[in-house]
Amino acid sequence: MQVTDVVIVGAGAAGLMCALTAAGRGRRVLLLDHANKAGKKILMSGGGRCNFTNMYCEPGNFLSANPHFCKSALARYSQWDFIGLVGKHGVAYHEKKLGQLFCDHKSSDILGMLLDECAQAGVELRLDTSVSEIAKREAGYQLQTSAGPVRCESLVIATGGLSIPTLGATGFGYQVAKQFGHSLLPTRAGLVPFTLTDPQLKALCTELSGTSVEDCLVSCNGQSFRENILFTHRGLSGPAILQISSYWQPGDTLHIDLLPHIDLPEWLAEQQRQRPNSELKTLLAELFTKKMAGLLADHWFASKPLKQYSPGELKAIADRLADWQLVPAGTEGYRTAEVTLGGIDTREVSSKTLESLKSPGLYFIGEVLDVSGHLGGFNFQWAWASGYAAAQYV
Repeated sequence: MQVTDVVIVGAGAAGLMCALTAAGRGRRVLLLDHANKAGKKILMSGGGRCNFTNMYCEPGNFLSANPHFCKSALARYSQWDFIGLVGKHGVAYHEKKLGQLFCDHKSSDILGMLLDECAQAGVELRLDTSVSEIAKREAGYQLQTSAGPVRCESLVIATGGLSIPTLGATGFGYQVAKQFGHSLLPTRAGLVPFTLTDPQLKALCTELSGTSVEDCLVSCNGQSFRENILFTHRGLSGPAILQISSYWQPGDTLHIDLLPHIDLPEWLAEQQRQRPNSELKTLLAELFTKKMAGLLADHWFASKPLKQYSPGELKAIADRLADWQLVPAGTEGYRTAEVTLGGIDTREVSSKTLESLKSPGLYFIGEVLDVSGHLGGFNFQWAWASGYAAAQYV
């Protein structure tokens, strides 16, 4: 039987950060993962360049039924702390936009940095190792693993949520939480593309598959995000769509302003005065791709020369472009979701230590908790911050 101070289950972003920090405090740390590689989500994130944090990270960038919970950890390990670690290892990075920081080269630079830190601190990393049973002991926990039994004082669950099961995501962390008396808030896919089944909408999106609109304002349930949208053969994606998906519920209407940077009624009236013989589709081709302009003009407005539109018709065109309303059929689900919304109820976990209030010595960090960030490096920052916070107490 192996005996150690700390066992961390899950060698993703939060687990690695917790392991290297706890071992740095002199704790004996065993880090387990059922996958054959550590940090698989780190490797595929940001298109292979890992959007590892955001310069403008603050509690308002996170969703939780208990919105104050994330504040303590985020304050104690900020984006600047992680940027300092990245700088220490000489990892080259750049700001893409909106404070999003990406590796210049590849995501493996971040994973390599974390694994190096773990190795230097003396973390024992064991991959291809599953946990079949966990039992509470008088002092700590005993785990049955595929590599034999292990005893520890502190047990950290860093197994993530249900998003992207092809990378090894399972509901293991939720099962452990339930075993030790924790409540779970309903889980669903977040930061995920929408699917459309309405024949006309589907036809439009299929025709425009691969087309991006650079600056759109997408709104739902009192939240708005201004970013790109992308048409796909299944529906809609792109940063603004992924962001709003976390606030959308089945049956809700999306409101999309395709041209938030233009005063459309004024612009259309001006164009009608200056270019009365120009066709609407010609005009829209200056704002969208030629193909999209043609499809919108023909499907929505019956394109004709500008001089033939009445003021009421021009207003209707402006209104449609500024408030395209649609009801998605659903989302692509966990298969492509970047994050899992919901999870372990944070009211039953200490915001200071990340320790269970139900079972002493048990800790939960990262995505398994009901804390989900916006797109743009925020979920990684929660992983770093929650992992670091728990590591001070395990």
